[in-house]
Amino acid sequence: MPFVPALHAEWIKIRTLRSLVAALAAILVVTVGFSAVAAADPDRSDPLFSAFFGVSLGQIAAVAFGATAVSGEYRGGALRLTLAAVPDRTRWFAAKAAAVALPVLATGALTGLAALAVGRATLGASGPTWAEGLRGAAGCALYLTLMALFAAGLAAVLRSGAVTLGLLIPFLLIVSFVVGDLSAGAAGYLPDRAGQAALHSAWEGSPGPWSGLAVTALWAAAALLAGGWCVRRRDA
Repeated sequence: MPFVPALHAEWIKIRTLRSLVAALAAILVVTVGFSAVAAADPDRSDPLFSAFFGVSLGQIAAVAFGATAVSGEYRGGALRLTLAAVPDRTRWFAAKAAAVALPVLATGALTGLAALAVGRATLGASGPTWAEGLRGAAGCALYLTLMALFAAGLAAVLRSGAVTLGLLIPFLLIVSFVVGDLSAGAAGYLPDRAGQAALHSAWEGSPGPWSGLAVTALWAAAALLAGGWCVRRRDA
């Protein structure tokens, strides 16, 4: 099966599974909701992050979406049926990754613009400028997409959504902050901390907003390459 029909088939799987549609909706609702709460009591030194604070929690929904979309293939022999239709495992995994990335990118763009609108309305004159805000909205969309792809690649390695989320959620909510407190320089290159530089008005040291997203992209690429290798080498 060529790539485009394979992508279409993967998209049908995603839009017909309620858990995945709910995860996409949660990205928007959680991010905008918690951003609105943070904007009501903002950090005056970083109004941009106040407007996009909810991304710290909305990313959990993005990670859950990416992990669930891939791990579902390992339940009930679904992957064997998929590979019967798309024998080229590399092509199938590329289609799966694209089917994960595209809806998260669209949802992330909508989420970023909504968070910006709510943040500017709540913060008023002390809110981020439009230039800052649009950079933050773009960073929001790209960051959420990269984290979903990171989770998708890791799920292909681990072949379990529960194990993937059991590793990533504590890491994002606890470990990253602990490491950050102990080693600020090195922590800046963790996938979440690096990518979230694009959501701050100012940042200390490196990486910066776009280089930080590039670091997160490298993490996502490494996870996808490892996942693709496992898909090719392991039995379905």
